[in-house]
Amino acid sequence: MSVIIRFAGKEDAALVADISRQTFYDSFVSQNTKEDMDKFMNEQFTKEALINEVGAEGNIFLLAFIHEQPAGYVRMREGEKRPEFQNISSVEIGRIYAIQHSIGKGTGSALMQQCIEIAKEMHREVIWLGVWEHNQRAINFYLKWGFEKFGEHDFVPGNDVQTDWLMKKEIRPSKSP
Repeated sequence: MSVIIRFAGKEDAALVADISRQTFYDSFVSQNTKEDMDKFMNEQFTKEALINEVGAEGNIFLLAFIHEQPAGYVRMREGEKRPEFQNISSVEIGRIYAIQHSIGKGTGSALMQQCIEIAKEMHREVIWLGVWEHNQRAINFYLKWGFEKFGEHDFVPGNDVQTDWLMKKEIRPSKSP
């Protein structure tokens, strides 16, 4: 099955926001209380806030499609310099999600491959992300791609303080022509 990846622009902002909210909810509703999910979705992860991220400086959004139907997305972002990396150039995968019906069809792998290629083109030496410590399927996916844990930080959906693992992958930037 062929997964098509393309950059998302401002004209795609509503689609990105809808996919963001749907995939987050689908991924975590069963492990969080209704109150925490509602609070997070209605205060921190609003459609308006997500729309404003698309096209904002330091953000790169990619959309994945299978048979012309949305299958997932990724948000890469620059800006946060991790002290663990010191002077090593890095870029973060802020979010990477596949829509429920496209899981297991290569969506995540296609998105990850594109993220790594973009990081190389940006001449970054490290690509990193945060993943909930109880999201074993995602952790296994990142381990398969060569990511390793380098730290932790808190993530607060609603009122529940959860722990995200910080994972990184060292990459070799593309050579300049």
